[in-house]
Amino acid sequence: MTPEIPAYLVTFESAVRPFVAAIALLLIWTGAFRMEGPAQSRYVTAGALSATLIGWLAIAQYIGSANMYFAKTDTAVPTIALGLTIPLIVAAAGLRLSAAIARLVSAIPLHWIVAAQVYRVAGGIFLVLWADGRLPWQFALPAGIGDVATGLLAVVVAARLARNAPGAISAVYAWCLFGIADLVVALTMGAMTSPGRPHLLAFDAPNLLITSYPLVMIPTFAVPLALMLHGIVLWRLRRQTAAKGRLAAA
Repeated sequence: MTPEIPAYLVTFESAVRPFVAAIALLLIWTGAFRMEGPAQSRYVTAGALSATLIGWLAIAQYIGSANMYFAKTDTAVPTIALGLTIPLIVAAAGLRLSAAIARLVSAIPLHWIVAAQVYRVAGGIFLVLWADGRLPWQFALPAGIGDVATGLLAVVVAARLARNAPGAISAVYAWCLFGIADLVVALTMGAMTSPGRPHLLAFDAPNLLITSYPLVMIPTFAVPLALMLHGIVLWRLRRQTAAKGRLAAA
């Protein structure tokens, strides 16, 4: 039996989903305009990434709306893990194996990538759903508070980075680690409060909404995208540190 989906959640997710996709597309095409190389090559790369992003979103929405991830019993296999991990594997492989993708990602202003995660404030919907009695507090409080904090801090850290303020790089590292930790905690508590093999908490009022459409779009689209953005930031910082080390050695 699927849970009752409040109308405000459907409206909220329908507004947030295209907003998040638009942010990702903006980053892609900003990189295409700024990267070096022939225009045709740059735009082909951006077009391929855009098509992949839109295709991923469409697949996630189709599978989610068909309730293929929905778990009813504690013996259910957590198939939602596939919706989370497959996009991450594909993204990591693309960045590692495609020089064109690496150049495009490297051309995006780093502070833009950080600021893009302002969309994480939408995680405040968890707090609304908890107050409405539709989510267990063990999941909603850490996930909601952590997401809102990460989204707000993204703007502050990005502004410091754009101004090249003292300690900005350290702030980016700290923000990245905090944002990743928030996602890990949210995913862990989501699994522990939902029907399935890891279910250890909230037996009286299990977390049924997180694997139901439309809230399932968060762990299958918004969360993997956030992890990708964090990964890109850390990848860029490591490359910058390595480049400075080579210059110092020369």
